[in-house]
Amino acid sequence: MKITLHQPLVNILLCCWLTTIVAGMLLAMGCQTAPVTGRRQLLVMSEEKENAMGLTAYQEVLKEEPVTSDKALIEMVQRVGQRIAAVADRPDFEWEFNVIESPTQNAFCLPGGKVAVYTGILPICQTEAGLAVVMSHEIGHAIARHGGERMSLQTAENKAKEALQYIMREQSDNTQQIVLTAYGAGAQYGAILPYSRKHELEADHIGIMLMAKAGYDPSEGPKFWERFAGEKDGAAPMEFMSTHPSDARRSAALRDLLPEAMSLYQAAPEKIGIGENITVAAPAGAPPNTATDGAATLKGI
Repeated sequence: MKITLHQPLVNILLCCWLTTIVAGMLLAMGCQTAPVTGRRQLLVMSEEKENAMGLTAYQEVLKEEPVTSDKALIEMVQRVGQRIAAVADRPDFEWEFNVIESPTQNAFCLPGGKVAVYTGILPICQTEAGLAVVMSHEIGHAIARHGGERMSLQTAENKAKEALQYIMREQSDNTQQIVLTAYGAGAQYGAILPYSRKHELEADHIGIMLMAKAGYDPSEGPKFWERFAGEKDGAAPMEFMSTHPSDARRSAALRDLLPEAMSLYQAAPEKIGIGENITVAAPAGAPPNTATDGAATLKGI
């Protein structure tokens, strides 16, 4: 017997959670734990494959993006990066640090320890410690294998969608389209975006502990996100529709972690504090609102 139109609408609520069910099954097969937080992880891809993909992507970025010639910035990014890498407990990573000359306010660390910092984020960093906030966050993503988790979740979503298509195979094309569209929205807002926000908060958590162990004052963590929020023009999207938690939430979460982070900082063999101030030279012919005044295009980190 075919399902009438109102029944699929009821079933949508159940079908939308197929991703969660499949993810749970994959979690049992690929169970690992994230560093620092101890969270159970869904990982079905080998780390070797992740690292190989990371290296390929990194090489492509460096081919397409201009690397800065500012020796002082290069030295600072490499110095901060090496200090954080030294406490990241990943001696198997082939760490590499580059500075990309771009007004984009962003940074990344790909699997295997391939790090890039865009000059557009540096005015908001202000100091070595601010830079450590950004770099330790990105390194947190890599050592927690968040990229592999996202690919694993995508696998779960695809399997769930295949199952839903099989269940709905005898329904009309219109009914199938309604259900599959609703499933896509449910997966996006009910699983994928919350998962992404969880990763961002976890990378913040891991990052503030790493920077503290590396000797950078962790109290700069929440301050960075307050400055970052101040750079944005217009209203931020509602959090449930975003890949990232709000800057205010991130700042508050880091403040809650400060007692633990400060204890690691106090125990660090070398205390750098906030380190040196960052000076970014204006590129020739730079228009207003570029990296030199901290109001460049926002991509988010």
